[in-house]
Amino acid sequence: MKDKPNIIANAKKTILAESKAIANLANFIDSAFENAVKYIYKSKGRVIVTGIGKSANIATKIVATFNSTGTPAVFMHAADAIHGDLGNVLKDDVVICISKSGNTPEIKVLVPLIKNYGNKIIAITGNTDSFLGKNADFPLNTFVEKEACPNNLAPTTSTTAQLVMGDALAVCLLELKGFTSKDFAKYHPGGALGKRLYLKVSDLTTNNELPKVLENDSIAKVIIEISEKRLGVTAVLKDDKIVGIITDGDIRRMLSKTTEISNFKAKDIMGKNPKSIHKDAMAIEALDALENNSITQILVKDDNNNYVGVVHLHDLIKEGIF
Repeated sequence: MKDKPNIIANAKKTILAESKAIANLANFIDSAFENAVKYIYKSKGRVIVTGIGKSANIATKIVATFNSTGTPAVFMHAADAIHGDLGNVLKDDVVICISKSGNTPEIKVLVPLIKNYGNKIIAITGNTDSFLGKNADFPLNTFVEKEACPNNLAPTTSTTAQLVMGDALAVCLLELKGFTSKDFAKYHPGGALGKRLYLKVSDLTTNNELPKVLENDSIAKVIIEISEKRLGVTAVLKDDKIVGIITDGDIRRMLSKTTEISNFKAKDIMGKNPKSIHKDAMAIEALDALENNSITQILVKDDNNNYVGVVHLHDLIKEGIF
């Protein structure tokens, strides 16, 4: 084992090397970056992101980030571009070309063709003195001293730098556009993430029973209501307004003190001024209310403060929000 590589040490070394290189990128953010962001923002076209090899893999992720944050983008492989895919590039499109060296054969063929079309080129390159760097309208520097690979060969630190530069462009554009969480939800309707952004409290209450008793109802009726509606709680109402709440915990605590319940009414054991939430609030707000108040159910009201339902923690878990 003495001759075996130290896995933990190597992992830490890799992470620290890449983090150092990424931090150094901040020194390369200049007017070219600012102008590139402004140009994309004002452009009427899409962003075409191209590259070859590992840079092409990074390009696909940058495209995904742009699309999900409101900047229409398309991936175009640099090798395919010079064999017919240049037809993807339309008049008003902006092209982001990614290459560590900036001197690969495909890039040297592709760049003049794009410029002949009249499209602006944003270069993400580790060598701004390269063919790509010198011919780009907006050269963005992603220079790294060395790869995290011990042989300084496998694209590691350099591709991470490319990815971060793409994220920086996307985030700056997002902020310029005033892109909100509601906008984000439009592009992420599926899965737990989408539900956190668009699911409302009313969407949860529609599938639940509506447990309710009046303040002068007997404890026996309260127990039956809680048991039948299976939410572990019932609202206590007066003129359709919530005046209290009774949970199965309240019942247990009462029975631990006395079993003589015939003279008790709902109002005698209810919790007053219970926590509630509006039916049009987001489901994530209901989760925050449950967590902040250390409760598992919350009552739901409408615009007129009428009782309309219950949201249980299990509802949020079922939807994948918790």
